[in-house]
Amino acid sequence: QIQLVESGGGVVQAGDSLRLSCAASVGTFRSYAMAWFRQAPGKEQELVAGISRSGVSTKYADSMKGRFTISRDNAKNTLSLQMSSLKPEDTAVYYCAGSEDLLVYSDFNRYDYWGQGTQVTVSS
Repeated sequence: QIQLVESGGGVVQAGDSLRLSCAASVGTFRSYAMAWFRQAPGKEQELVAGISRSGVSTKYADSMKGRFTISRDNAKNTLSLQMSSLKPEDTAVYYCAGSEDLLVYSDFNRYDYWGQGTQVTVSS
């Protein structure tokens, strides 16, 4: 079982950048496909980006392509999300999630392991 702890959220202005991190407390981190989801007030949870076990394959929501970059360091058991050109509509709680699937899925139901979330607020 994997435990996930996010960090790096905060309040920024539109156009700023922010980097989120997720620390995994398991030695088999490389056995999990990982993803970042987000949930804004009154909205459904949505995939931000996902990354395969090896890090070779990535998947992004259309609205995040070109602005966000997901990466992982299997040696350090960490997952990262570099966010740039942030917009007020990026305001949400961001969650780190892990799945034992081989592939990266957009469906949050495919992910069994979740962090507690970190708040990102982008002011205009």
